[in-house]
Amino acid sequence: MIERWNRDQVLALAPDASSRKAAQGVSSPGKWSGTGVTADALWGECKGSGSKPYRACVDLSEPAYRCSCPSRKFPCKHALGLLLLWSADGVPAAAEPADWVAEWLDQRRDRAARAVTRTAAAAGTGGAAETGPSGDPRRAEQREQRVATGLSELERWLADQIRQGIAGSRRHDHWDDLARRLIDAQAPGVAGSVSRLNAVLATDDWPARLLGEYALLHLLAVAHRRLPEVVRAAEGGADARPEAGLLRRVRERVGFPVTKEEVLAGETVRDVWDVLGCRDEEQDRLTARRVWLRGRDTGRAALVLSFAPPGQALDASLVTGTAIDADLAFYPGSSPLRALVATRHDGVPAGPPPGSTLEQALEEVAGALAGDPWLDSWPVVVASVTPAGSPSWQLAGPSGGLPLHPSAGTPWRLIAASGGHPLTVAAEWTPRGLRPLTTWDEEGRVIVL
Repeated sequence: MIERWNRDQVLALAPDASSRKAAQGVSSPGKWSGTGVTADALWGECKGSGSKPYRACVDLSEPAYRCSCPSRKFPCKHALGLLLLWSADGVPAAAEPADWVAEWLDQRRDRAARAVTRTAAAAGTGGAAETGPSGDPRRAEQREQRVATGLSELERWLADQIRQGIAGSRRHDHWDDLARRLIDAQAPGVAGSVSRLNAVLATDDWPARLLGEYALLHLLAVAHRRLPEVVRAAEGGADARPEAGLLRRVRERVGFPVTKEEVLAGETVRDVWDVLGCRDEEQDRLTARRVWLRGRDTGRAALVLSFAPPGQALDASLVTGTAIDADLAFYPGSSPLRALVATRHDGVPAGPPPGSTLEQALEEVAGALAGDPWLDSWPVVVASVTPAGSPSWQLAGPSGGLPLHPSAGTPWRLIAASGGHPLTVAAEWTPRGLRPLTTWDEEGRVIVL
């Protein structure tokens, strides 16, 4: 039987605030009939405005959701309301799922089996089942030349900014022309970094932060220009394995994509992965969901990313505070972080993940930055810390503290959970401070922050 999630974990799955509110409105027992739960499935029928009730079900092993309502939100309020009812122990256990639920589960298992077969076939061909446009050497060479020209222009532009001073950068359209030229040069990764510089102007210390962003852009442009030296060193027999990882990271940051097929065809890492928390943010006219994981045995950090246009469904298959036994396939790079869930295995009991000291967490972040200087976030789990230091809040440990990100404000939920006692806290490290994600109380219950 899947360990029952609590209210916090369920509401964290909602796509927006209005869905959370609506779900609570349909979570009362009187709204539901024909409910049941087995080891890996939850279902029920919710009374709606029509003559027929809406049928909602959840595959708890992944999880995945289905509802007969017309909502485009995912999971919809009915699936969330059913999960809230289950979290309150309001759904009776059943020996077998209803027929309509069993049919849906069988269809999901069949699709999963076909996906495994396709992945194995791709691995047998070296991941080259779909080469795409890059399979044309002439077009690939043309793109390489365009990118090199665009990044050379970026280097000149940055030199001009430093020579002229940054006072003129306070216009919000200051970077628009440069971003468009980088898109034309087929360097979308760099173009996105340039277009997001507007956000820096909203901070009090914008001059220092802007200079820091300019330095990282310059480092990326110079690193790309020197890539041929790394290639020549590798061809000459030198040990360029660390540089090879950095080469892949530079190209990814510039905007050369790595397909899912290539990633899934590579090596995987099996572990019990604790789902530390997630955060949604607007990014280049898309909503991006970051889900942070950490392996219990390997200690590896992982980031599962999903994207969707505003208002459309994001991946809700990883539940904060749970743990999954799974094979993860990592995107290549010198500090591999982004990953895909390749294969899931049987469920495992959840519980607080093992934590580290603040010093150990900083050492881990420093190692990750050494491999990827453009890294802007990393998951950490710190033990025996308390929120302290109003008005500038931090997580304090026996030998010091780490500041919280300004967006955390006054961390009331964390303060209430702590009550002055040390906690284990999962957080997202950023250059501006920690973003608290999740904590666990004395009884091991998950509290989503």
